[in-house]
Amino acid sequence: MPLLAVTVLGHDRPGIIADVTGALAELGGNLEDSSMTLLRGHFAMTLVVAGDAGSADVQSRLEPLLHDLTVYVRPLPDAGDVPDAGIPYVLTVHGADRAGIVSSITRAVASYGGNITDLTTRLAGGLYVLVAEVDFPESADVDSLSRALTDVAHELGVGVSVRPAETDVL
Repeated sequence: MPLLAVTVLGHDRPGIIADVTGALAELGGNLEDSSMTLLRGHFAMTLVVAGDAGSADVQSRLEPLLHDLTVYVRPLPDAGDVPDAGIPYVLTVHGADRAGIVSSITRAVASYGGNITDLTTRLAGGLYVLVAEVDFPESADVDSLSRALTDVAHELGVGVSVRPAETDVL
């Protein structure tokens, strides 16, 4: 079944999720993956939808519902065989806000083969908090990575920790 990426952005208001997912269900779309959040009063949603409706049909069905929001609908190419995810870890960073925290930390993670599967940041007053879920290959030297992240964090004036993710029970 073809996959579509659907992104919705704009000022938050009640009912956005209900409107979008209802329209997609009416078109026979099935949500395979989703991420929805508020960013400083702005709503942001990204969906991967499986269904027979084309991107133009989905776009035209959603636009009248979301006149105050921006909607993007794009076909997704077949991802083929998805490689093993690796070993999941949770990375946290906290400290005084400054430019370059995300880029410096994520560059260190990438240099050890880490694939960030989820990343959230928040600024609360002057405190900056980053929480990321990262998959590392089995061959990754997580102790060396932890030392490298500590060095980067020291340069940035923030604290950092990396720990194995706890397995969720569904």
